[in-house]
Amino acid sequence: MMCYNLMKDVSFILASSSPRRKELLERMGLSFSIVSPDVDESLSVGAKEMVETLCRRKALAVVEKYPQSIVLAADTVVVKDGTVFGKPKNDKEAFRMITLLQGDTHQVMTGVCVICPGKAIQVATEATRVKFASMSPETVWRYVQTGEPFGKAGGYEIQGICGMFIEAIEGSYTNVVGLPTALVRSMLHKTGYFN
Repeated sequence: MMCYNLMKDVSFILASSSPRRKELLERMGLSFSIVSPDVDESLSVGAKEMVETLCRRKALAVVEKYPQSIVLAADTVVVKDGTVFGKPKNDKEAFRMITLLQGDTHQVMTGVCVICPGKAIQVATEATRVKFASMSPETVWRYVQTGEPFGKAGGYEIQGICGMFIEAIEGSYTNVVGLPTALVRSMLHKTGYFN
């Protein structure tokens, strides 16, 4: 379904530098510009509070510069047994993350914030369960060496090479990619941005 801007005089900004989020919004038929927010992403809280706080921070940082725009921001983490996995910083960290995730089920959690001029700030969270196949240490290391784990929460990309190790998914596939599009559609519909 194509979605159309019903508020012609209001610009729409994606507060993210993620190429995956950009691609997902383009698939929704949205016209938008991109502004990368500069915010402190260090937090020591639970996963849900973390993604909701960070997406809100990102949206507020951008709306401060563009107050007459609709701003959408998101933050994604991977959670397993209470441990929150962000983006790996190096090979060793990527190897550790995938080793801990393989052979088991984890959650991908994304917080989404939408700020629209003259309306309440919306913040919502989507959680998706993902089951990884078992992987030998050698297979994990070969995967890490592809470079794919970097820049992705949990160190993997479901639509990339790692997709062959995903045995099951419960919930939104696009959430695992980086942006739960059904949730975004619902939130933007509430602003009157599109039908």
